[in-house]
Amino acid sequence: MSAEPSFLATRRGKLTLAFLCGVALLDFVDASIVNVALPSIRHSLHFSIQSLQWVLSGYLLTYGGFMLLGGRAADLIGRRRLLVSGTSLFALASLTGGLAGSEGMLIGARLAQGTGAAMMIPAALSILTTSFTEGSDRNKALGAWGGTAGLASAVGVFLGGVLSGGPGWRWVFFVNLPVCALDLIVALRLLAGERHRPRLANFDALGALLATSGMLLLIYALVKAPDIGWDNTRTIAELAGAAALLAAFAVNEARHRNPLFPFSILRINGLAAADLTQVTAMAGFYAMFFFLTLYMQNVLGFSRLQAGAAYIPTTLGVAISSGIASQLFARTGTRPIIVAGALLGAGGTFWLSRLPVHGSYLSDLLPGLLIMSAGLGAVFVGVTTAAQAGVPPDKAGLAAALINTSTWLGGALGIAIFSAVSTSRAHRLLATHAPVHAALTSGFQRALLACSIAMLAAAALALRATNTHGEPVLTPPPETVPFPGKA
Repeated sequence: MSAEPSFLATRRGKLTLAFLCGVALLDFVDASIVNVALPSIRHSLHFSIQSLQWVLSGYLLTYGGFMLLGGRAADLIGRRRLLVSGTSLFALASLTGGLAGSEGMLIGARLAQGTGAAMMIPAALSILTTSFTEGSDRNKALGAWGGTAGLASAVGVFLGGVLSGGPGWRWVFFVNLPVCALDLIVALRLLAGERHRPRLANFDALGALLATSGMLLLIYALVKAPDIGWDNTRTIAELAGAAALLAAFAVNEARHRNPLFPFSILRINGLAAADLTQVTAMAGFYAMFFFLTLYMQNVLGFSRLQAGAAYIPTTLGVAISSGIASQLFARTGTRPIIVAGALLGAGGTFWLSRLPVHGSYLSDLLPGLLIMSAGLGAVFVGVTTAAQAGVPPDKAGLAAALINTSTWLGGALGIAIFSAVSTSRAHRLLATHAPVHAALTSGFQRALLACSIAMLAAAALALRATNTHGEPVLTPPPETVPFPGKA
């Protein structure tokens, strides 16, 4: 039992948790808020089909590409400093996006938004994990973080539909401005400033360049692969280039006196297994949402807003299961929760893999979605908790970046790989003159089955993750505490 009073029980603790979850919601929502607005954006700015995809992919490209650098920068420069800087960049990019008069200007704004988000998320999560250090507090805080992530996708789709159908697509960007302004005010008033100077002596500039360029090229290759083909010379060259850059990064880190990525963090028991579990699980979960949305729109004829509404029970299920999971950690540890969650996710997705051409939402989709949502909430909170267990405060930003990079990398991998499975099956049936809806549905069935197998693999990998019961992290020295431990 900690001698210190519970930070979460204080007014300042509650406000801090609400603020950090709000930061996460803003970043996660912006990955999906523009989806519904894409037809309006295309008509207004005369986008080509090829360029339009970068309104979505541009955000994810820099979000994932700069995440590792952002996480380490939070440790070296200061978490509040990076959070404030990232929020300012995000706000400026949102203003630019809302005022964009050309496709180049809008895509540039989305790239900048993703960069700002890559600074904000690891800073916010590392502030959370170094502030709520007592077992119960930490589990509840991480449960709230996981529930926020589950809620974000539906909020983004709904908000995008309401704004683009009302005041216009530009408000999909303008709506971020008052939120960013509020976040900046709260961050400066609620979070104590870092008293230490940025630790940039012998900064690993080459490592930062190699890591960022390698991740950017890898994610770019994964985004483009479904369109141009996995066997295309360009795809192979891009993946080989990314591998070469990341290999050079590893060699540089092993030799540098002050590495950007200290490999010692991988010696923390179970951390690597937790991150690998997240990559595998999110490959299944994210791709499942992708194919299910395509099925609802292209086979069942749902509008984008109807497809978003279909996920309301899912988001509620994720939020509820996240809260329940965080309460169970003290009794069972994280490992059984992650394994059970991955198995539930696999079962729900397997149910969805049997969807028919003439499907019904209530009988064919809703049961599988509810089962899957219970699993997703448990996995997300369990893996996030396990991936932060035993991490010293001076590496909390790096650990936060690793788990978030694992999430987005897993999603990109899942969509890229399983899209090939779906497309191959659909094209084979179309070549035999099968009806279009039947061919599409069969392709989605194969892809969803592959998603469920990925979740089973994640359950197996989770057996190697740390079975933390919410152990506190080491207490940081007073000069590095991001804000006071009590009101």
